[in-house]
Amino acid sequence: MSPIVPEHLLPLVKFRDRRSVSPVLYHPDSNGWSVYKYSDVKAIFSDHERFSSHTGRTPTKEEPIEASILRKDPPKHRQLRSLVSQAFTPRAIESLVPRIQAVTDRLLDEAEAKGKGAAIDAVGEFTGPLPVLIIADMLGIPPEDIGLFKRWSDELVGNNADDFFRCQQEMSVYFSDVVESRRLEPRDDLISRLVAASINNERLSELELIGFCILLLVAGNETTTNLISSALLCLNGSEEARARLIGSEAQLPGAIEEVLRYCSPVQHMIRRVTADTEFRGFRLTAGQIVQLWIGSANHDEDVFASPETFDIARDPNPHLAFGHGIHFCLGALLARLEARIAIQSLLARFPAFAADRTYPLERLPSSIIFGVKRLPLTLCP
Repeated sequence: MSPIVPEHLLPLVKFRDRRSVSPVLYHPDSNGWSVYKYSDVKAIFSDHERFSSHTGRTPTKEEPIEASILRKDPPKHRQLRSLVSQAFTPRAIESLVPRIQAVTDRLLDEAEAKGKGAAIDAVGEFTGPLPVLIIADMLGIPPEDIGLFKRWSDELVGNNADDFFRCQQEMSVYFSDVVESRRLEPRDDLISRLVAASINNERLSELELIGFCILLLVAGNETTTNLISSALLCLNGSEEARARLIGSEAQLPGAIEEVLRYCSPVQHMIRRVTADTEFRGFRLTAGQIVQLWIGSANHDEDVFASPETFDIARDPNPHLAFGHGIHFCLGALLARLEARIAIQSLLARFPAFAADRTYPLERLPSSIIFGVKRLPLTLCP
């Protein structure tokens, strides 16, 4: 039986070998570590005293992401997170349903207008535009800048260091102007609320505001784009799963959780060792970086029965796709909702959609994010 996702895209065999042979691996070239077992990844996520989210780099306008909550430990993390948490409550997310459905329907209408059996690139025409349009709405960003945002977020999670720094500089200039305009003329959007917010009677610094905007933009679309794309890829490779979803939409939430586990959109996160410490018999020294391989942890045989089987009825499914502990993804509810509406709507209109198998699938050039560059689909009614 062939794997549901090709090995050249998702290195499950490599992860299995790492868990078996070297679950805690030292990298002499970078003087850093990798951990591959579920229990170790979860333990480090929970231990912010020994393993800090702060990389040790100084936030600047050239690297404002270092000023975001992604790189903060308590108590600052808790304070910053509280500023945006109201925008991501279950009630707030549920209020977005009409907008998400409207955007989804419009994108599928445009695809259907191409004619019966037309081919589309699902990434470029559906799974990519949907989440970035929604997060741009929330931030109060004009839709004409969507293409720019998508390029920036792709570059921020890519492997090209020059692009990584250049896009942050460009985003610094862009969001500095947006923040200043909201100070002068507040609107009913998330950026205006952040500009007006304060912690202990102190307003956020410009770098913190820019870092917030960048993180919300990237986290608000990269994860969801690749979650939906991976769901289509998995359903294309499992006719049984597709048939069960068409027959019972009640199984869709479980299917989304299984996609999150099987094709974890975020493959790894990093932590910095705060002081010399021992972990699983190894001596880690202060300042070293540890990579937490979520993509491997979510296939750990000690936690998941038959982990390389795609099972939409898997229960329990305690995956770590959205992290764990204080840094559990703030936008998890939004990502799940967008994925549910997108997949449900596409299956309702094009239940026999099929991937063009003549097109060689390529993984995004990112070690952090899992997804495909393009996903050509034929949308058969």
